[in-house]
Amino acid sequence: MHVVGLEVPISLSQGIEVIVVLTIANGLRRTVAKVRSVAANAESKGGRIRPESIPTSFLARIVTPIQVLVTFLPPVVYLCVVVFNGFQRPEWMAKFALSGMVGSQWRNALRVLACCSNCLLGGIVDYVFDHLGEQWDAAGRREKSRVVQTGPYAFVRHPLFSISFVQEVLWVVMFWSYVPLFALAIIAAVFVVKLPIEESTILQDERVREEYRAYMKKVPARLIPYIW
Repeated sequence: MHVVGLEVPISLSQGIEVIVVLTIANGLRRTVAKVRSVAANAESKGGRIRPESIPTSFLARIVTPIQVLVTFLPPVVYLCVVVFNGFQRPEWMAKFALSGMVGSQWRNALRVLACCSNCLLGGIVDYVFDHLGEQWDAAGRREKSRVVQTGPYAFVRHPLFSISFVQEVLWVVMFWSYVPLFALAIIAAVFVVKLPIEESTILQDERVREEYRAYMKKVPARLIPYIW
């Protein structure tokens, strides 16, 4: 492949896979670093999670691990397999590829565009976390709990989960594969169970119960305005 007049010892398809792999790796690195930073800040400013506020039902205990597994397993598998296969997708992975939709040039362009969009999505995630601040938690309520209603929370009640849908769609194009669509369906099913549990936990918190009820009336959409 020629790049700026230089001969690069990889094919165009391998070059695209390099871009996809680097985008995945950067996204995973950024996610881990951001969650660690937000968790530390949340505990410092919002206090510890109150043990009595943590849901104890079987469903409540398994929905978040399922969500995390389904969200991150496909990109991690894709990254590892493609790297160890010399930046080429093996035949078994190619069987899940989107086919017959556009020509190779458009496919490559769309995959690169999806990678660029994925980087921009990381900035949106930071923006959401900036508003959520010390109220972030994996489960339960902080000692200094409050209802966040600013920024993206003025449009939907769970914007971080909304971003999960966008991420999966971008991965469909980046990987040029149907697999993230399957993951998207599972994540949607998880949210059907998880969101009522989370909101029930908030409504059990006497410190914010009435405020959150008013917020639910003000912002009726959980994930997608006017739809869900």
